[in-house]
Amino acid sequence: MKHKFLIALFLAPLIQVFSQERLDILTLSGRYGFPASYDSIYEGKGVESGFMASLVAPAKLSEKSIWYSSLNYFYWKVSNDEQMPEDVMNPIQIHGLILRTGLIQKFENDRSLQVLFAPRLMTDFKNVNSDHFQLGGIVVYEKIYRETLRLGFGALYNQEFSGPNLVPLVNVDWKINGRWSLVGLLPIYSKLKYKINDRLDAGWSHFGLVTTYRLGHPEYEGDYIERKSIDETLYARYNLFGDFFLEGRIGYAFGRSYKQYEADQKVDLSIPLITFGDNRIAKTASIHDGMIASIRLVYSVSIENRK
Repeated sequence: MKHKFLIALFLAPLIQVFSQERLDILTLSGRYGFPASYDSIYEGKGVESGFMASLVAPAKLSEKSIWYSSLNYFYWKVSNDEQMPEDVMNPIQIHGLILRTGLIQKFENDRSLQVLFAPRLMTDFKNVNSDHFQLGGIVVYEKIYRETLRLGFGALYNQEFSGPNLVPLVNVDWKINGRWSLVGLLPIYSKLKYKINDRLDAGWSHFGLVTTYRLGHPEYEGDYIERKSIDETLYARYNLFGDFFLEGRIGYAFGRSYKQYEADQKVDLSIPLITFGDNRIAKTASIHDGMIASIRLVYSVSIENRK
């Protein structure tokens, strides 16, 4: 009881900024990609697997200010039985650590501004140095249009190893009715949720983001892997007990690729689905689109009606 009281006391001011019913504090997720063919001469199939961990830690500074921090860890692996050139990473094993930290400031007339600094460590954890770090940031301006709808507009910028990457953003939190809701930071992620009962909800989930990872292994040191995937999945999320949830997803990865480039292979600018000045030549083949499945354990606390 004391534990739940302290959580409620900590989260009470956050309802002014986070309008969704719950806030996911800790997430642990495993992913499996079913075997998929390669897009070149290789006759075998590649198998994608991955792991993700996410920790969110918002802190109240004042009645109108919150310092928001989240730390995300990603691990991706693509394995196969193919023999590839020595200067090509095989199997692919890459890691990402992404920190988002900054200020969420609430203003009058139900408006708020998010300004987050977002450094990244994107690497194979071989000979790590400053070349394995990236710098970026996120700015989103939001307004509550009515009690059930919050919209925000902004942009994400990151200096990828392939060149500058700019993503226009739309932040949406819409409680459509008593059972349906839509939340997300488009075009990166979103969830259309249907509340079946107090313990179970289900629906559709979207996630799509281009990321690049510096390689430090001596045989291809300085190269980078560019990972692309647009994941469209059906999901179901069940309340195991207390604030712990089990979520399963199954669907399809569209536009998926893991391409290796030399360090000087750059683009002038990339935005979602478009690259400018892209004359790069990949050193390796990549697996095709395919079926994916994942399971995740989530610690999520309620922030509904805590004013």
